[in-house]
Formats: sequence, C-alpha cells, structure tokens
Amino acid sequence: MTVCAIEKTSATPFTIAADGSYAARLAGDGEARYPERWTLTGPEPYAVPLPLAQPEEADSEVLPLTDGRVLIHRRVAERHGFALLYPTGGGATADGAAGPRTGELQLGAIAAQDGVRVTLLPPSPDGHGAFALAVGATSTTVWQVAGVPFGPEAVARIPGRCSGGVWLDRTGRLLALDRELDGPAGPVTKAVAVDLRRGGEVSPLLQIAEASNDRLLLADADSGLLLIRSDAPGEPRLGWGVLGSARPVRFPECLRAVGATATPFAVQPGQVLMPESCGVALRVDEAGDGYGGSVAGLALWRPADRHVFRLGAPAGWLGGTGRWTPEGRLHLPYATSEVPCGVLGMTLPVSPPPPIRLDPIPLPPAPTRPVPLQQAPLG
Repeated sequence: MTVCAIEKTSATPFTIAADGSYAARLAGDGEARYPERWTLTGPEPYAVPLPLAQPEEADSEVLPLTDGRVLIHRRVAERHGFALLYPTGGGATADGAAGPRTGELQLGAIAAQDGVRVTLLPPSPDGHGAFALAVGATSTTVWQVAGVPFGPEAVARIPGRCSGGVWLDRTGRLLALDRELDGPAGPVTKAVAVDLRRGGEVSPLLQIAEASNDRLLLADADSGLLLIRSDAPGEPRLGWGVLGSARPVRFPECLRAVGATATPFAVQPGQVLMPESCGVALRVDEAGDGYGGSVAGLALWRPADRHVFRLGAPAGWLGGTGRWTPEGRLHLPYATSEVPCGVLGMTLPVSPPPPIRLDPIPLPPAPTRPVPLQQAPLG
C-alpha cells in the first residue's frame, strides 16, 4: 500500500459512474472551465476533454453515464438546462487546434424558481438514467432528467426539505433522502426511502430516537451495509447498520475520533450478506461537520474491526472520492502537474489483533521462613 504525504486536495467534484467505467469532472481554472471525461477501464486511465464554443460556469455540474456520455447541468437565465456531451472523433476545437469535437444533445430544462435549489443526485445504479433534486422551502421534487423520452419529468414530490441522496438498490427504484421537517422543538432530519416507481411513495428509513437527527450517508446494495450519522448518542457520531435488519444501529468507539469531520465515500461491493467484512473509505475534512470542508486525509475501516487506519490525503486527490473493487482494492483518482490523469490503488491493511486480557495467576504461597534451631519449638 502506498501512503502519500498530506496535501491540499482538489475541491472540484469528481463523480464516478455506477459501474466504475467512467468518471467526470469540471476541469480548468477561472473562466476557462470545461467538462472532462475519464475512462477508468483498461490498463491505464485516460482523460478526454469535452469543450464547447463557450466555457462552462464554475457552478455547472457533470455526471458520467455508463455509455460514455456526460450529463451536464447548467443554470441558464431563468431555467436549469440539461444536456449530454460526448466526443465525436477528429476535428478542430473552438480555438482552431486539432482535437476531438464535442457533440451535445439537449435534454430540456426545468424552470428556475426563487428559493428552489436544483442539484444532481448521485449516478443511478442502472447507469442510464439521471436524476436531480429540486429543494424548496416546504417540499422537494425529484426530477428524472435523462433516460426519459420527453424531457425532464417529475417522478416524486416529497413534503419537507430534502438533502443527500443514496441509492438502496441496483435498479434505480429506491432512493434514500434526508428529510427535514419542523417539529415542536425545531427542525428534525430523518432519512426516508422514496419509491420512484410508485409515485414517490415515502416510508421511514431511520428512526433512532424521536428527536435525533438521523442521516444516511452511504449504502451498499450487496451486503445491505448502511453508514449513518446521528446525534442520538448525544453528539454527532458515525454509525452503521444493516438494511432490513432488526438489530440496532451501532456507533463504534473507534470512529468517534473521526466521526465529526469524516464522511464515508466508498464501500467495498460484492460482500453479499456480509456487511461486517466490507471495507469502508472515509474522507476526513479539516473542519466543520464532514459536509464539504477542505480534505485533510483518508481513513480506512471495516465494521468487523475495532481499528481505523488514518492516512494522509494523496497528492492531487480529486474530490475526495474513489471506488472499491469487489476484490478489496481501493482506487483513488488524482491529478498533478506530472500525472494529469492517474489512479492510486491501495488495500485495507490487516487490523492489529485486540489486546489479550489475561486473568491474574495466583502466586504460590511464600515459603515458610526457616526458624533458627535454637528457637524451634520443642516436641
């Protein structure tokens, strides 16, 4: 395993497709932004720029699909526009230099509304659809923006202000959201499951305590492992549970030191019905509550262990993200001046055995001190 020194990492979002085949980010600096697609299959990763005639705004979002196209979300005037970008082969770029051209397929738009924030959800597990979350003051709408024939389509409307977004299955049907509702003592956040094929039917997912804030951070469909942040123990703590299990959520003491500033970003897949054996990678932030602070390091952990491995952030680590393979190899994307498109591989070290507790062994009785012969009792 290679351990790199701590270095400031890129805050640019870097998103990996559901099957790990492609990734995408908004590359460039300042006003010269352009989408960039990474191909992660094959012996070496490589990047393909997807520039258009005009540079992209810094707040544009990109999302890779498993067919190699990249979805882009732009705020344009009074609407949120969506399009698919793809390389079209040889030609000339906008500045006249030789290189691949970029094709663009418009998918339609959502009208912008005051006080409504629209963001892309994580890549759908089916690899073809794409979804966006429109959060208003009292309700949230889930829009399907790719994989539908007639433009963006509202597939669910949920009362409350929702955030997050974690897929619970392999088909893109069950979506977990962290829903905030106003309660008697103030706003309370609980994770709920939304069935996108039943009109957005909502069912409770996390109810650790009545007044606790219970958020779902990550889930693995193979093992059912859930990674959770909750203040039910009295302070924000990282915990884990199993989807559909009657066992309570556990909050390991070994995660307490990183719990307030760490966010899990990858779980080892393929561990069917064995959640305790899944490797978990966590991004450790410098400050804040684990939601978007400057990345300071990396932590590796397995629920079956009582040990967290703390590592420095790899040089040039992109977005504080990565992907586990079923074989237990963690791949972290990075870009430096020497290596503009690279992937660092590492494995979870073997956890040290727990200390052995030995019961005290009774000592034999002390030998009787010899009595001088002249003091020996008679008879």
